[in-house]
Amino acid sequence: MKFHSTNYNSGEIDFKTAILKGQAIDNGLYMLNEIPRIDQETLYSFRNMNFIEIALNIISRFIENSIKKADLKKIINEALNFKIPIEKVENNDYICYLDNGPTCSFKDFGARILATIMEYFLENDNKNLTILTATSGDTGGAVAQAFYKMPRIKVVVLYPRNEITTLQRKQMTTLGRNVITLGIDGKFDDCQRLVKNAFADGDLKQLNLSSANSINFGRLFPQTLYYFWSYSRIIERKNEEILFSVPSGNFGNLTAGLIAKRMGLPVKRFISAVNENDEFPQFLKTGIYKKIEPSKNCISNAMNVGHPSNLARIFDLYGGRIDETGKVHHLPDIDEIRKDIISYSINDNSTRETIISFFNNYQKIIEPHGAVGWAAINIFRKTYPEHNNLKSITFETAHPSKFPNEIISLTNVTPEMPNSLKKMTKRKEFLDQKIIKEYKDFKNYLIEKFSL
Repeated sequence: MKFHSTNYNSGEIDFKTAILKGQAIDNGLYMLNEIPRIDQETLYSFRNMNFIEIALNIISRFIENSIKKADLKKIINEALNFKIPIEKVENNDYICYLDNGPTCSFKDFGARILATIMEYFLENDNKNLTILTATSGDTGGAVAQAFYKMPRIKVVVLYPRNEITTLQRKQMTTLGRNVITLGIDGKFDDCQRLVKNAFADGDLKQLNLSSANSINFGRLFPQTLYYFWSYSRIIERKNEEILFSVPSGNFGNLTAGLIAKRMGLPVKRFISAVNENDEFPQFLKTGIYKKIEPSKNCISNAMNVGHPSNLARIFDLYGGRIDETGKVHHLPDIDEIRKDIISYSINDNSTRETIISFFNNYQKIIEPHGAVGWAAINIFRKTYPEHNNLKSITFETAHPSKFPNEIISLTNVTPEMPNSLKKMTKRKEFLDQKIIKEYKDFKNYLIEKFSL
């Protein structure tokens, strides 16, 4: 299994190198040269397997001989030891809840697999790493918790201090030890830019930097698992096509789904549900890509991304090329993209209306990101009634208790907080007060903090 950079200016590498490097030296993202295929007979057999069995089947196709099968099974069992409930809401529409992990976010899937695989490789090679991660909300907590106390890995998380909830912040700042958090007076895109600049800076080579954002393929491929899992729980016949409504911010979630489709998963259409940061639906509509600067602050805050990193991989899948700055070097086959993906922008008013109507109709709470996805599948159903016979799965990507103010104001119900979050709220925060305004500030901070 070989990987290339989406900027096509660095050599081919293997799985292990892609995971440990995170980002290509030419600032591109690593992408598979060839996506492994699964036949329909095997996919149908997933109906009779548990999640760990499915995960082992899928992941082994990516890593091949990089990790021994017995070690890989142990990694999966340790990393993904939580439930993934799927519930039928009405008619053919289902919700898959990805919020049962330790940090109550779908980011737990990728972060925990990546952390355990990195630890495995570093232990074998007797090496250390410094992880840089930007977060718009949930990634930081998932990464911080996944890598916490790992002796060979230090973690630095950058977050927009004014655009995340208190719970999201505390999931990062109450750990300490090998986890450092830096609040930035800016947007997620500013945090992401600082991280990417550091990866490309030769002066920081001695720090052995890597990423745990979805720019790292190791964060991305585990997210294919819940596509296969949720599909296997609801289908009734071989090669049955379904719909997926995917809340989309940095587009790692959607890219994982597209990879799953290329592997053989029978997906009729992906509904890419974005908030008011609508650069992607506008691109599908006009064929012209224009990033949003600065990104818009919405209540579905983990999706406040004005230029999604993983568009580079989506362009690559469809024969195009876009670089890290948002410059399009070669347009992808947009007609093929439109066959696979339709994208809707859901504003905050519609998100709030969806939370209210969902509660009134089903006596259940849906959080803002899931609400964006649910609103999008409802628009699709009304627009394309000819597909009403197809089943749909919408992903809820975070636990409602992470957004108490919105949920309480809209439903008059306080969402019950999982034990993992209750424990965290009582812990002391370790806040680094370093002021980072420009890249030079961040660079100097890293050198002072980690240079031997």
